Formats: sequence, structure tokens, C-alpha cells
Amino acid sequence: MVDRQFSEAGLARLYDAFHPWGSRGDFDFYLPLIMAAESVLDVGCGTGALLRGAREAGHRGRLCGLDPAGAMLDVARRRPDVEWVCGDLASVAWDGEFDLVVMTGHAFQVLLSDVDVRGSLGAVRAALTDDGRFVFETRNPSVREWEQWTPENAIEILLDDGAVVRMAHQVEAVEGDLVRFSSIFTSSAWDRARLSTSTLRFLGRGPLSSFLSGAGLAVEEQFGDWAGNPLTARSPEIITVARRE
Repeated sequence: MVDRQFSEAGLARLYDAFHPWGSRGDFDFYLPLIMAAESVLDVGCGTGALLRGAREAGHRGRLCGLDPAGAMLDVARRRPDVEWVCGDLASVAWDGEFDLVVMTGHAFQVLLSDVDVRGSLGAVRAALTDDGRFVFETRNPSVREWEQWTPENAIEILLDDGAVVRMAHQVEAVEGDLVRFSSIFTSSAWDRARLSTSTLRFLGRGPLSSFLSGAGLAVEEQFGDWAGNPLTARSPEIITVARRE
């Protein structure tokens, strides 16, 4: 039996276990950028692991995490010396306050419509200082990573209480640059499976650059992976560093 209402709090409890720092190259890429910036905004910060790690590493400036999921921020707020804001870019109005804005964990891909993308990029530009930078990543659509999101490629983790939880993805539909999929979580410790559904947008390099330019942001650098290799058609990521024009 599947519980189709996997709670936000339930997802928040599992998020860091499925995405530990040591298994993700993006945090190692972003952390030096954060440590070099005086004021940082993390858009879609989730449980706040990156900013908490920056504070633990000795960052002394302003760190601010923004996320619309209250349950995720409940986890983040265990670190009270970071500013945590519940909302999205459409709900805030920062003006020239941040030297660096980041969007990690492919958070940029939850912006599904052109209106969402333009509005969010406009808000990012407004939040940046004159010489501030916006750094984010999106999966390269030419690699078609979603074709690997199948039950055969499920991931299992061991929680602190000894329970084993399995996460399996299933793509439901691919419509243009939108991919709709479900994530099914199962555990012998539960009486039923939990289901979460998501939709992500896969923007290519050209459309992405057009949106950035239209928002007054100029591409400074782009990389194809977390090792900083050049972006190619077969690169798994499109990692972008942009500045205000």
C-alpha cells in the first residue's frame, strides 16, 4: 500500500540521509565560493547543510538561507547563527545585499515556467551587490539523465535508528523540457510506502543564457562538472557563474 501524502516533515527527515555531504561534489565546489564572500544568500537551501557547514568552517559574515518548505527550515534552524527565511524569490525584496547568491541541489530546475524563471532571475539580480555573483547548476538536458531514473537504480540508506529506507524513481511523463517523476520510499519499518511527485525543467545552454541576459545577468564562466572541467555536450551539469551586467 502506498501513502500518497508523504509529509513535508517526513521528506525533511530523510533528505540529508539520502544526500550526505561526502556523496555530493556540489558542496565542495560551492563552499570555497561562500567562504570568500562577505554576504551569501542560498536560494532553495533545504535543510541548510551548506550554510551550516560554512559557519562551522569559520565564515564570519552574513549567511542567509531561503526555502519555501517550513519542515526543511525546521531542520536548518538548529543552527541559530544563520538567517533562515521561509519563502521563495517571489516573496522577498532584497536590494543589493549579497556578494554571492547560490542555488544548489539543482534547485533552479523547479522553476517550471518562463514567468517563474524571469521573475526569479530578476529577484536574484536585485539581491546582488554591483560586483556580486550568481552561481547555480542545472542538469545538462543533452545527457538525458532522467532515463536513468528507474526502479532498477534505486538507492538504499541506513538511518541512525537502524531502519533501511529505499528510494526508487519512476518517470511519469516527458513534455518538452519538463520531466514529471515520482519517488517511492519503502522500508520494512513502515506499514506502507510513501510517494512524492516532482516536476523539473531541463533548460539547455542556449535558452539558459537567453534568460540570464534578459534579466541583466552576464555569464562569466560555465563548467560541465564539479571538478571544473569545460562544458561540453556530454557534460552532466551546466554550472554557471554570472554577474550583473
